[in-house]
Amino acid sequence: MSFRCRSALRRIVSRGTAMAVGAAMAAITGLAAAPAVHASPSATEALRWAPCDDPAKPGAECATLSVPIDWAHPDGPRLDLAVARRKATDPGARVGSMVFGPGGPGDSGVEMVVRHISRFSPEVRRRFDIVSFDPRGVGGSNPVTCSGDLLAERPSPDLKSQVDFDATVAYNRWLRADCRARTGPVFDHLDTAQTVRDLDALRAALGERELTFHGSSYGTLLGAQYAETYPRRVRAMVLESVMDHSVPTARDFLWSEAATAEDSFQEFVNWCDGAADCALHGRAVRAVWQGLLARAGRGELEDPAKPGTSLSSSDLVNKIAFRKFYEADYAGLATWIAGMEESKPLPASPTSISPLHPATPVFCSDWHLPVRDYREYASLVAMMNMTAPDLPYLLPIHMAAACLGAPTANPQHRLDAHGSPPILVSNALHDPATGYPWAVSVARQLGHSGVLLTYEGQGHGSVTNGPCMEDAVDSYLTDLAVPPRGTSCPAVPS
Repeated sequence: MSFRCRSALRRIVSRGTAMAVGAAMAAITGLAAAPAVHASPSATEALRWAPCDDPAKPGAECATLSVPIDWAHPDGPRLDLAVARRKATDPGARVGSMVFGPGGPGDSGVEMVVRHISRFSPEVRRRFDIVSFDPRGVGGSNPVTCSGDLLAERPSPDLKSQVDFDATVAYNRWLRADCRARTGPVFDHLDTAQTVRDLDALRAALGERELTFHGSSYGTLLGAQYAETYPRRVRAMVLESVMDHSVPTARDFLWSEAATAEDSFQEFVNWCDGAADCALHGRAVRAVWQGLLARAGRGELEDPAKPGTSLSSSDLVNKIAFRKFYEADYAGLATWIAGMEESKPLPASPTSISPLHPATPVFCSDWHLPVRDYREYASLVAMMNMTAPDLPYLLPIHMAAACLGAPTANPQHRLDAHGSPPILVSNALHDPATGYPWAVSVARQLGHSGVLLTYEGQGHGSVTNGPCMEDAVDSYLTDLAVPPRGTSCPAVPS
């Protein structure tokens, strides 16, 4: 059913939701498994706030929060987490603090609060102090550091033989050792189960008896595992663009990611067929795109961001198309494709991934996706390319290659958050990275606590897409008014 909207149309704020499947998975970890810790965090001192050092974006306050490097040994060595907040714009109507769980993995929550506060609705900014943090291993929180020269030698995921497979496993092992030596002991404790304890320490330091939380993309894994670990410490929780951590195998994970990405490509084709202002309207969009992929494969496309260098087919898929799908910017993608086909000079397109991203070890510590040998790896590549024929060598297969040989500290499992209050699970029907079936699955795993809110549109991120979505989420966060089960909201123009 549709949620009855209670206000005039508010402007759609920028989404900027992070890529749920990680940022190219370049620096990969092998985490030593730590025992689960369900005890309350040790006593936490109040945060000492001071203005953040960013004169271009005044008003934010920053602090640090000291937490154990390994929550299994709370009296051992510690690290400082970087934290930021913006106070509620209407102190008289303030509900409390709302903590934002950044995506990626590897996105900076401090950056979100300091520079991208418009990502949150005006009502949420009015009623809550917006707080976030750089997760351990990211930004100002003991960032992962690795040899640039070694990262530059990363093997291609286009493996051709068992020799290539074995060489990739060996490279991953060398890279883990290098990153561990440069980063320090926190490198072996970057998994989301550890970050759950950091989040609870932050809740306590904020003086909140219960947590109000908004997790986006990879941040939904943090939220879901917090609700599982501390179900009675949750006040309200929004999980937006949802990761399903119960997906059991590499084949299941990669198939899901390929299917949802191909769905977004089909949505793009459908839009172009029906939109007179599409730069490819009236043409065979798939044929044009396949022609570009072939030219990229032969090294015949110039990278607009790096004149004089070629744009690979993987770049074409992951840096260009996928980025546009995130933003549901179909018009922009069509114009870019038309320009590239005609070899017109175009401005550099912003990329959605960074091959040297500092926090990519998190993914391999959270996902157990073993691949035995080259034969199995090749079958996974073939399966993905069959499932997503328009998007070969999608980012998830890069992740699978980068995680070869890496042990896992926080492997997949079904959620058990018995005792938690209602949790709002929000997803677009056509999300390119966290497919709608994942949201359905997570809502079901949450049982009576899971309430699915469906955005009937495209893109990665949905909670501020039009008044219907925004009002439903705002009412839940501020007044704990849970939308009726089965609520869906219509798509709005991007």
